Amino acid sequence: MKLTVLGATGGVGRQIVTHALADGHKVTAAVRDPARLGVEHANLDVVRADALDAASLRGVVDGAEAVLSGMGQAGRTDPLKPASASARAVVDAMRATGARRLVVVSAAPLNRTGAGQPWVTHKLVVPVMWAALRELYTDLETMERILRDSGLDWTSVRPPRLTNAAGKGTYRHAVEAGPAGSSISRADVARAMLDFVTVPETVGHAVGVSN
Repeated sequence: MKLTVLGATGGVGRQIVTHALADGHKVTAAVRDPARLGVEHANLDVVRADALDAASLRGVVDGAEAVLSGMGQAGRTDPLKPASASARAVVDAMRATGARRLVVVSAAPLNRTGAGQPWVTHKLVVPVMWAALRELYTDLETMERILRDSGLDWTSVRPPRLTNAAGKGTYRHAVEAGPAGSSISRADVARAMLDFVTVPETVGHAVGVSN
């Protein structure tokens, strides 16, 4: 497929690029600084673009069969609100160009109901995480609300604690629930996001993933 990746120099984004190229896809990586990506491949086109600006994204999403976004905050606070700001920008760009499929990375604590999660996680761990990272999760909730209102074929992937461990190539997932586990590697989040592009059951839903 022809894929566009946003946030391609980030932890999850870089893994999406690597996995997509290994799968044989043609990838357009939209980055602010092409030198930071450090990946070269015959099927990779690295394009300078601002993921927070719809006009800047139109050229890189035009013709894409799917757009995958690893955009998120680098720390507890970020005045740019990158998750929601990039969601607004890419939704506008995709509407303008006719692109339809969008898969983004979110976070497990947005599972407010606790469905599929252990009692301790829902009642104890998640409230502590919200207290510590409220601004980050609020930005992600705004992002998911933008997706729900977009009219696009979207999927939000909600992992728990992310690690830099080598990917296992497998993961557990649950639509509008979970994840059951407490962690997952960034490589396996990328694997899941790419897999979900062609899984109709994930369209229009948040999906919990974990190892």
